[in-house]
Amino acid sequence: MPPEASLPVLAVVVDDAAIAVPDLIPGGPADLQTLIEAGTEGLSLVRRALADVPAHVPRHPLSDVPFASASSRPPLILAIGLNYSAHSSELGLKTDAAPTVFSLWPNSLTGHQSTTAWPRTLSESVDYEAELGVIIGAPARDVSVEEALGHVWGYTVVNDITARDIQFAEAQWSRCKSFDGFTPTGPFVVTADEIRDPQDLHIWAVVDGHTVQDASTNQMVRSVATLISHLSGTTTLLPGTLISTGSPGGAGYSRNPQLFLRDRSTVTVGVDGIGALTTHCRIVD
Repeated sequence: MPPEASLPVLAVVVDDAAIAVPDLIPGGPADLQTLIEAGTEGLSLVRRALADVPAHVPRHPLSDVPFASASSRPPLILAIGLNYSAHSSELGLKTDAAPTVFSLWPNSLTGHQSTTAWPRTLSESVDYEAELGVIIGAPARDVSVEEALGHVWGYTVVNDITARDIQFAEAQWSRCKSFDGFTPTGPFVVTADEIRDPQDLHIWAVVDGHTVQDASTNQMVRSVATLISHLSGTTTLLPGTLISTGSPGGAGYSRNPQLFLRDRSTVTVGVDGIGALTTHCRIVD
């Protein structure tokens, strides 16, 4: 998104520069959801345009570009809990026979390098969770595990920020993870064809300069394909649906001493091959 823009604009990254899709293709999709809904032809159109970018099309250095949420206008945001055994154990929770599924609210979406603020009176036990985000392309309804990855449009990085005191005080997990700005996504979405195996990715988190999560997506209890198949058994996963697939061990809640996000903390979560997503934290008195 160019700095002068008043609304987020879909862009593609070429050689560490962003090219706005409407500049590349006059009348082209201005946000990711529109591009996803255009199907395979929409993505092919963008790729054909990238093969020969006219000299007059502006290129914006990534260092100058503000980022919006990588997931734009998702019809549904689903999150999976307890999908890494180490994380389940450290929280003292049992991995159930079926996936733990909850929804996240759209007000929680924000982008790379954003500042997420929350009142001290609501929580002083706010935690980080590095997660692989999956964005659905083709509608998925009752698909098999073998078919499931064919319905993925792309992958992103999610920080599933969580107010732990609220999480353990309530029977459901949506509210504790859906404060404004509690679901940063990005910085990028990588199309599915660029990720050879979503179960072979390094996933990590750094808080205030210290590595606190360091794992691989091959440690998931249930694979991306298994999750998509399971979720699609009861509901149609529409194009643009975002699925956050769970966090590995290393959460601040389980550390001794505990490590929660503080006023002016900086947390970066990343997945190799996709990107590193940074969030700045403020606690409001």
